[in-house]
Amino acid sequence: MKKIAVVNCSPRTNMNTGTLVREAAKGAEAEGAQVQVFDLYRLENVHGCMSCFACKLAPNEGKCVYKDGLAPVLEAIREADGLVIGTPNYLGDASAGFRALYERLVFQSLTYRKDPHRYDIRKIPVLFLMTSNCPEEYYPVVGYRKTVKAYQKALNDAVGNTKVMIAGDTLQVKDYSRFNWTMFNPAAKQERHETVFSKEQEKAFVLGAQMVREGW
Repeated sequence: MKKIAVVNCSPRTNMNTGTLVREAAKGAEAEGAQVQVFDLYRLENVHGCMSCFACKLAPNEGKCVYKDGLAPVLEAIREADGLVIGTPNYLGDASAGFRALYERLVFQSLTYRKDPHRYDIRKIPVLFLMTSNCPEEYYPVVGYRKTVKAYQKALNDAVGNTKVMIAGDTLQVKDYSRFNWTMFNPAAKQERHETVFSKEQEKAFVLGAQMVREGW
């Protein structure tokens, strides 16, 4: 049975990012995979790279050894046959939680040698999800597309072949009337959530299933 690690790097477990990673998880489960879901912001004492360099020394070369809330997540990824990782876009970049995991996940793989450049780590397929209030068509204009491509490249190199799914123009809050926000049309946001976002959930489900059934 294949194992899939699923990581929600959003502080909200049931909004856009959390919903999509769970749909991908359901798709993987539908294909018979064993799925483990982590909500990063529910874990305690999560840190980015501590710069201890223990992952460059035997017997832990290529393995982060720092013991905190991320340790079981990293272990689950090491044992997994696929990884689903999702983050909201905050201020043009991934969430702080994602960055912490990203640092620990990617840095451990670097040898700091000319050859080989990375430790011989088993590669697995990765689905990288990003959600944003900003419509996807504006990603190239504001530079988000460049950010996403940089993460995709790093995950390709450190973890495995990475597919990207972006869900833009998402519903930020369930009740816009609580806020004096004049930039948005709450009715249009809600309508899009009920129509377009529902299709994005279906897409995430299909990708989760494909990861197990075919890989990439």
